[in-house]
Amino acid sequence: MAKSKQSRIAVKEQAKKHNEPAIDNRRARHEYHILDSLEAGLALTGTEVKSIRAGGVSISEAYARFRDGEAWLMSVHIPPYKQGSFSNVDPNRPRKLLLHKDQIADLQSRVKEKGLTIVPLRMYFTRGKVKVQLGVARGKKMWDKRADVAKREVEREIARNVR
Repeated sequence: MAKSKQSRIAVKEQAKKHNEPAIDNRRARHEYHILDSLEAGLALTGTEVKSIRAGGVSISEAYARFRDGEAWLMSVHIPPYKQGSFSNVDPNRPRKLLLHKDQIADLQSRVKEKGLTIVPLRMYFTRGKVKVQLGVARGKKMWDKRADVAKREVEREIARNVR
């Protein structure tokens, strides 16, 4: 857990340094227990990359699917690039995840377990390339969500009292 937190902090610092947006999926952390995470590349067109740099990307409804030995990211909304013309593509099209075959096989076997899914946790730039941090997740029950909210409120109250 500490290692993933350190990597999230490093990604945020890198995004700040280059002034490029990092899109977080806060909804995924609220609705799922994240068991494991890994980084994957995305196969995108040029106007999609420019649109991601401009912002407005939505990954809150996104998930990963496997088809013909390939991993695909579904339901990611990347708005059309304003200056793009004929080169703009469908904003909700499936996008191929760039992973090694053994990574795809491992993820496929884990998803076959009952109740597990693959969700994007964040989208960011690394050395000019768009990357997605994927999480192997199990859905939370309603009482889990309420417990998380109560824990967060207690932490806020403690922080207020410390000040």
